[in-house]
Amino acid sequence: MPITDDSPSAIPAIVSEVLRSSPVIDGHNDWAWECRENRGYSVEGLSEPLFTDTDIPRLRAGGVGAQFWSVYITDELEGAAAVQGTLEQIDWVYRLIARYPDAFALARTADDIETAVRSGRIASLLGAEGAHAINDSPAVLRMLARLGVRYLTLTHVHNTEWADSATDEPRFGGLSERGRDYVRELNRLGILVDLSHVSAATMHDALDATAAPVIFSHSSCRALAGHPRNVPDDVLARLAANGGVVMITFVPQFLSEDFAEWADGPRTAPPPRVTIADVADHIDHARTVAGLEHVGLGGDFDGTDLFPEGLEGVDGYPALLAELARRGWSASELAALTGGNILRVLRATDGAFAAPHLGVPALEL
Repeated sequence: MPITDDSPSAIPAIVSEVLRSSPVIDGHNDWAWECRENRGYSVEGLSEPLFTDTDIPRLRAGGVGAQFWSVYITDELEGAAAVQGTLEQIDWVYRLIARYPDAFALARTADDIETAVRSGRIASLLGAEGAHAINDSPAVLRMLARLGVRYLTLTHVHNTEWADSATDEPRFGGLSERGRDYVRELNRLGILVDLSHVSAATMHDALDATAAPVIFSHSSCRALAGHPRNVPDDVLARLAANGGVVMITFVPQFLSEDFAEWADGPRTAPPPRVTIADVADHIDHARTVAGLEHVGLGGDFDGTDLFPEGLEGVDGYPALLAELARRGWSASELAALTGGNILRVLRATDGAFAAPHLGVPALEL
């Protein structure tokens, strides 16, 4: 039953039960990139408190049961260098799991997630951020599928050879015809089409082309903050028919226009406050427009410098759920947000992903 303002003492117990029965499945974390940039790709010492937003104790404290690790490489690297960087990121995740087998388990499917959670481990999935990572090669894409990559973000900061980014000058007005072919190949492979970072026109073109649910692995709502990285309401409204999920991110620039203006300026004054309440506002808005079944969480920890007050690390999820419970979210509604919705999307595409990828491809070299 819904939590009401006159039952605040019940909120911690409700949050605890939600995280026990439906732990957080987060859509995007850049710990691999952070460890590339500042730790020489080392996987040592990660069970100790760190300067990063992520470590094993805080993942446990935050109720994280599954994480899509972003295998990200900057799109300033192109061609073979981008492919190599992506493979290095995947290697880091595999080494993380091997180094801490009691904490992590490789996951490719919804069943894998549930098996890992039952064993007390954090299911570790792979998401490739930016199609520059495949160097416009369907063969590279198919090999990433074999390595376990479950989503591909169609762009990053800049356009790819076949899709417009939200933060670059339009080149195609959305997807090119080759881009639509890539969407169909992603569907065939069971790799989720991730529409974070793409332009609104690309979002619509991808929704027109896809036969499978899409995700936004780490985006927020443009109606509340006009950043081009956010999702417009006319796109959110299409998620119900598509079956997809928008995973609300905690990046302050995407939550607050005042913060975005400060971040783009000289930063001589203190930053405007951004709080858990701002994140909850975006979650509530996405629920209103897209529907409860189409909202999830994609924190983007270790992907930006600052986070909202109370959400400075991966241990902050219980506080966010408590804020939503105070607003009237029931335990079952919170469970859909934390993991149920993205599990449904994975199940809808697991069959294609589990099938051998050796058949006739939909897209040739």
